[in-house]
Amino acid sequence: MEVQIDQAESELGSGLSELTGIQNLYIGGRGEQETASGFLGCMRDVWLDSRVVVPGLGPRTPANQFNVKQGCSDWDRCRENPCQNRGRCVKTGWRSFSCECHRPYEGEHCLDEYVTARFGSEDLESYAVFTVEDNPGDSNTVSMFVRTRRSQGLLLVLSNTTSQYLRVWLEDGKVKVQINNFESLLGSETVSDGHFHLITVLVEPESLSLFMSAKSQGRIPIRSVLVQAGDAVYVGGLPDRRASLAFGGFFKGCIQDLRMNSRHLHSTKVTRGCTGDDSCSNNPCLNGGACYSMWDDFTCSCPPNTAGQCCEEVRWCELSPCPSTASCQTHAQGFECLVNVSLRSDSHIITYRGNGKIWRYLSSISIHFRTRHQNATLLHAERDSQFITISIHDGHIVLELQGEKRTSYVYIHSLDLVNDGQWHTADFSMDSPVLQSSRWRIVLDERWEKPSISFIASGDLDFLREDVDIILGGLGPDSKGNFAGCLGLVEIGGLALPYYSDMEMNQPRPQEERFLRTSGTPYFGCWGSNVCEPDPCKNGGVCEDLFDLFKCHCPSDWDGQRCEFTVDDCASNPCVHGACRVISAGFECSCDAGYTGRRCETEVDICAHHKCSNGGTCLRGLKRYSCLCPRNTTGPFCR
Repeated sequence: MEVQIDQAESELGSGLSELTGIQNLYIGGRGEQETASGFLGCMRDVWLDSRVVVPGLGPRTPANQFNVKQGCSDWDRCRENPCQNRGRCVKTGWRSFSCECHRPYEGEHCLDEYVTARFGSEDLESYAVFTVEDNPGDSNTVSMFVRTRRSQGLLLVLSNTTSQYLRVWLEDGKVKVQINNFESLLGSETVSDGHFHLITVLVEPESLSLFMSAKSQGRIPIRSVLVQAGDAVYVGGLPDRRASLAFGGFFKGCIQDLRMNSRHLHSTKVTRGCTGDDSCSNNPCLNGGACYSMWDDFTCSCPPNTAGQCCEEVRWCELSPCPSTASCQTHAQGFECLVNVSLRSDSHIITYRGNGKIWRYLSSISIHFRTRHQNATLLHAERDSQFITISIHDGHIVLELQGEKRTSYVYIHSLDLVNDGQWHTADFSMDSPVLQSSRWRIVLDERWEKPSISFIASGDLDFLREDVDIILGGLGPDSKGNFAGCLGLVEIGGLALPYYSDMEMNQPRPQEERFLRTSGTPYFGCWGSNVCEPDPCKNGGVCEDLFDLFKCHCPSDWDGQRCEFTVDDCASNPCVHGACRVISAGFECSCDAGYTGRRCETEVDICAHHKCSNGGTCLRGLKRYSCLCPRNTTGPFCR
């Protein structure tokens, strides 16, 4: 407020004579040209030579007012929500306030944020070291905000000259605390989700507590521990890399607002800020997927018919790559077209070779088959002194294997018969594939608890990888004992022997490791010999095809494999409780006492029409019944 002295003198009289040397009198401040802060508050009853100048009233007031208002309101500044980032405003006096800030924010209006430290940027190993500067006391609190996507890593270690007495690390995405190298406490909530989490460890004289954003994660009793000035605080890892690996390695992520009790710990040796790595720099998305970087992570936008985090799973079968006669089965590297085929002893065999890109260890063979032949060869391959033959001998499936050393000849057969016309699966594998030479075993129809194991050890099947003809269905085109029946999936080391060539499929198999069909054209589908043409059943018998076997269902008076024999109807003793007699219509039964029915198969209830009176009870006998009479009655019928 500015008061004009010359104008005031003319209006107020000579009482201002002593101030006439002063042109202006300022109240509440020193004018607009000054930088000093003015008076903030209220004034009333300010008189100048018996005249009120504050408050200035009426149009003839000698005062010029700037930012002066009538009245003296006690305005609550908290109503303006001056505290940011969810800070709580507290009124501290007349037109004054303070902000109670949530971590990690601070400052008058909670606008300042504690600097975040980045550890493990671009997978570089980093850590920070602090020193406890004073003796904290009996109870100590270590707290920090943590952000990471790694499920393991060392967060913090407190140590003195003799031991590391407090360790905090991540285990399976959860916080684990260990004190005195013995007592441990594992949190229940996962923190490796890429968001900030406030972790608090409270060490008291007899207990250790863990909190996650003020939510208790557990409390355990401990032996007392003493934190002293000069102790070291390691954050993010230890100088000894091997010591860090014992706790999941160096921490990768961000730590903010690290406190030892109420004291902040700062370091200039780590990256400031919390920027994530560019996870798309190496283009992790496969099969044409587009990579989008997230904080320390990435996501792939996958093309149609692909799936997986990196679009590594191609849904090949959704592309309908197989002929209509086959079913598609997806594998890790591609797909296979599954179909059954029929091989007859007079048909051509099928041969295969590796494509020269098979690197896996070949230690197993699996064959799905169906046959009624007692003796036949299913698979054969040989190179120099090495060979493998899988055959059926006297109805049992047999493995013969000759390794590089002629003394390592393996002969092993199944315990059960396999020539019953049913589908069977035979799995042949090394009993100990990690060894250079091992005994072999046969598991029939996935009954792994009943394997047949060889006495002799032999080597693997790596000689089948390339430049070896694998013959399926026999020993050769002109050999005796070729297989007759049906084959399903045949795999060597998990790689299928395909029945379709790439030209016969809608698109070629994408897998790099493959066996290729080099000759032979199989008959797709499983079919046996037409055993019911011409009809082998005589005398009106009906032929049933049981796959390379027929069965005749004969009329009642005929019997035999082909219904060629007449039947003595009484030869099978059809009368259960009676005597059989041949008649022109077949047979009839003369039943024993107490039985009835065409075959005397039904027992007669002799008490059904008993004559026991006066409440008498019928007692069944062999051919008759008797009455059990109540008191005061007698006789055969209780009369």
